[in-house]
Amino acid sequence: MVMKKFINDPQDLTPELLEGYTLAYPDKVKLVSGKIVMRAKPKTTDKVAIVTLGGAGHEPALSGYVGEGMLDASVVGDIFAAPGAPKILEAMRMLKDHKGILLVILNHAGDVMNGNMALEMAQKEGINVKSILTYDDIAPGANAPVEDRRGLGGCIPLIKVAGAAAEAGLELDEVLAVAERFGKRNATLAVTMKTATHPQSGEYISTLPDDQMEIGMGQHGEGGGTGPQAIATADATAETMVKKLAAAVSAKSGDKVMLLINGSGATTLMEMYIVFRKAYRVLQDMGIQVVASRCEEILTVQESGGFQMIIAVFDDETLKYYNAPADSAYWVVR
Repeated sequence: MVMKKFINDPQDLTPELLEGYTLAYPDKVKLVSGKIVMRAKPKTTDKVAIVTLGGAGHEPALSGYVGEGMLDASVVGDIFAAPGAPKILEAMRMLKDHKGILLVILNHAGDVMNGNMALEMAQKEGINVKSILTYDDIAPGANAPVEDRRGLGGCIPLIKVAGAAAEAGLELDEVLAVAERFGKRNATLAVTMKTATHPQSGEYISTLPDDQMEIGMGQHGEGGGTGPQAIATADATAETMVKKLAAAVSAKSGDKVMLLINGSGATTLMEMYIVFRKAYRVLQDMGIQVVASRCEEILTVQESGGFQMIIAVFDDETLKYYNAPADSAYWVVR
């Protein structure tokens, strides 16, 4: 299969994209030790550091959120592959003098295995680090066991809230508590019409018939959704998804929520705004107030056709941290 992508040697994708990214935003980020993206201007060591890990190929996630008020370091693996534990440990060693480290791990097998290995190694070295697992995907059911719920785009607003809590000077246990509280009422549901290709091979990760879509398919084309169905209208799709999400986070009349539409890579802003419009109206009819919103690409899967809808219910503290200043390449709050 001929790839229509502007690339060089497929084996060089990750180092070249990281070099390009950090050259493009030198006031925000710097590249350290090959695959560790760190803040260009480190925060003071009297504050908790926030670190995450994940495979490349999902840009701007996760390295696009390294910056003031968000991540201190992003450890990058090869395309769609988790980085190894030694590289994650290396990043934590660089931040060991901080008041503590919160390691954010998305719930995917490789991320969990390598993240937990690095966590154990760091703790044996006396590094003050704790972890949080993001499991915002509700495709298996909102009450499904945590291990069955994948980490999707909902990790980004959680990082925003945790990063602001750290910037405010909270202790590690306090930052973790804020992040966990937000995570419990933060849910994501994806819909896919066309799965991505792997940029090193050009092959489709999985396939769907041209006239079908699937609500709940994983971001790499994994199963676990509702199964293929005929392509529905934007309004019908949005209404189905937003009602499932609102139920999952127990949103009720009078609640203040975040509504975020995350394009998967090949979905146009036109489509995303049409979907956002319907989801907003459904929540409005339920008496639920949308007080924070975004409609953009925050975590993509190459040219995957579809989007993720993310809803979170705020309390006063998490809303304060969500709205706090941030200065990363792809999330800025003044």
